[in-house]
Amino acid sequence: MNYTFSVAERFMRYVQIDTQSDPESTSFPSTEKQKDLAKVLVEDLLALGVSDAHMDQHGYVYATLASNVDFDVPVICYCAHMDTAPDCSGKDVKPILHKQYNGAPIVLPDDPTQIITTEKHPYLLQRIGDDIITASGNTLLGADDKAGVAIIMHYVKYMMEHPDTPHGTIRILFTPDEEVGRGVEHIDMNKLGAQFGYTLDGGERGALESESFSADGATAVIHGISAHPGYAKGKLLSAIKIAADFIDALPKDSWSPETTAHREGYVHPMSVEGGIEKVTVKFIVRDFVTANLKVHEDRLEKILNDTIAKYPGARAEFSVHEQYRNMMDMIQNHPQVTSYAEEAMQRAGVKAEQHIIRGGTDGSRLSFMGMPCPNLFTGEMGIHSKHEYVSVQDMEKAVETLVHLSQIWVEKSKG
Repeated sequence: MNYTFSVAERFMRYVQIDTQSDPESTSFPSTEKQKDLAKVLVEDLLALGVSDAHMDQHGYVYATLASNVDFDVPVICYCAHMDTAPDCSGKDVKPILHKQYNGAPIVLPDDPTQIITTEKHPYLLQRIGDDIITASGNTLLGADDKAGVAIIMHYVKYMMEHPDTPHGTIRILFTPDEEVGRGVEHIDMNKLGAQFGYTLDGGERGALESESFSADGATAVIHGISAHPGYAKGKLLSAIKIAADFIDALPKDSWSPETTAHREGYVHPMSVEGGIEKVTVKFIVRDFVTANLKVHEDRLEKILNDTIAKYPGARAEFSVHEQYRNMMDMIQNHPQVTSYAEEAMQRAGVKAEQHIIRGGTDGSRLSFMGMPCPNLFTGEMGIHSKHEYVSVQDMEKAVETLVHLSQIWVEKSKG
């Protein structure tokens, strides 16, 4: 594409806005500061000439590029999330542009102990010669998913500057709270009105993800017996110690995030809260085969019951709630959604590679809400950490992919 991109400048502006979400919050969005970016995006869209751009009461940003062809084309949504992960600070992000990266270790200046190397981040070996953006060492960068946000915004800029580029109706959607698993809770699907969608929240150049984990949450509540510690002999049953025994009974060499990869599922304790009388242990349960979730949960409940049986007088409750499901269950019924994306990448000079997501995206749930929605690359890497980085050229290739993708949907819809 013979075009001068400014996606890097846009990205570096967006990451300086703190949008960290909060998993403990009961409000929506979980933090009001996410709306700070939403307001900027609305202003930028309006400045680009997208007249219907707006933020609703929940913090979602909606906008439309009206079709410029005279026949029916499916309405397509491009989506990215605005929040950054709670795992690492997103306040006062200082983005740094490293021009023409040469493969040497990148020492982050605000904390020189933070060093990004090709040994720890081998994808960088493929990006030698690219311009790399990092944070300064005290925060994450926010490429997850402000790279996706910037890519979509720059796509809009390109389309507004090239009104003769054919496209059907394109709906733009920016969401809050994806990182805490609540990103689609209040989306108005009728208002969105899209038949198919794409999230821009993937990593390596060419990554096309149409398969995610299926996910449940599980909760174990352990009840002990309290007594004055000075007179507790034969009376006290510490729920804290029982919970510790329960967690210690989990496998050490398998069945956990730190011991699994590829298509292996796992069970992972996320939090432990409580005291002598009562402790609550919360887990996430993950597998690519939805039916396996029940197998994992039954195994976890048995470990819990076996532990409780060692402490007469103690008792426990076990419950499970659904979080999201493998989006492939829906996407496989609409193979054109992925095949068109593959073709768009090829036109952009990018080799498409099918990846699996050991996690979920907004697209996981959107696919089950009636909008099959695979995930496309952005270049975001080292996510949720101070070593997060993104290649400018990856972002530019993602913009180019979206332009081609819009045209392909038009071409395939001609009578």
